Amino acid sequence: MRSPAGKQGGRRRRRGAVADSNADWMGSLPAALRSYPLSNLAIPGSHDSFSYWVDEKSPVGPDQATAIKRLARISLVKKIMKKWSVTQNLTFKEQLESGIRYFDLRVSSKPGETGQEIYFIHGLFGIKVRDGLKEINTFLEQHPKEVIFLDFNHFYAMDDNHHFFLINRIRSAFGSKLCSVECVEYVTLEYMWEKKYQVLIFYHYPLCQEYSFLWPGNKMPAPWANTTNVHKLLQFLETTLEERSCYGTFHVSQAILTPRVRTIARNLIRGLKNTLVHRNLPMILNWVKAQKPGVKGVNIITSDFVELVDFAATVIALNDLLLEEDESATKS
Repeated sequence: MRSPAGKQGGRRRRRGAVADSNADWMGSLPAALRSYPLSNLAIPGSHDSFSYWVDEKSPVGPDQATAIKRLARISLVKKIMKKWSVTQNLTFKEQLESGIRYFDLRVSSKPGETGQEIYFIHGLFGIKVRDGLKEINTFLEQHPKEVIFLDFNHFYAMDDNHHFFLINRIRSAFGSKLCSVECVEYVTLEYMWEKKYQVLIFYHYPLCQEYSFLWPGNKMPAPWANTTNVHKLLQFLETTLEERSCYGTFHVSQAILTPRVRTIARNLIRGLKNTLVHRNLPMILNWVKAQKPGVKGVNIITSDFVELVDFAATVIALNDLLLEEDESATKS
């Protein structure tokens, strides 16, 4: 099997100069913004962040219907699945260098394997979670003022023993960088830097209550539009933003379109990127440009194929609006 890193090498060399420009954006924010709650800043994220590499030779994941598992015995079916399972082109390292700070993670054990190894999954299995965490931690070691959000929000074929295994992997990967659960409004860059924290883990499973470094999933709501229609998506994003100030949490605006079964059936070979993403991303990016961060505004915004447009830089630039607000308030 060709390694994920090997497949990405050529692209990394071509994109390096562009990607590196946002590698330290949090550490470079103006002093005035470092005391803002992270829940009030605009932060770029990726959807199905790990899906830049999936294994066509592995079994179909337990997140898929039985009918799909049967069909996948035909090798062509897995090739088609890959076109619809991959939602990112960049590795974790490349995403981090481009400015992405929120990662949407779905994980699973692998049927038939002994032990409790956990993998990323989206239809097909991705890399081992421990390898992804190691790659992320290496970046954090080199960029000590950057803060990331890891949102473990879907678990498949996992009992409590699998969860204990995964939680121990998380703890051993990041150690003292893990931010303990705190009142959301207290968590600023200044707070994180003072405590030398860099990682907030959101864990959508009851065991989170037993660990001080696992934030409950309800602190990271990510309402999902579940539509192929870009106009319905944008209306949904507006509606959910209006509601967010009631909750005192972080907030994810999922600026993504979701294919229906018939969408896939009509566009089998074209895949997600060519069917839904390419033609709608400019309109989605225009919506992003019109947003403001803050208590009633956007917080984390996620996208598919974050490198296709200047997504991360566009989201990061929204934070300048907070400075303009401060200046206006001072003058008045």
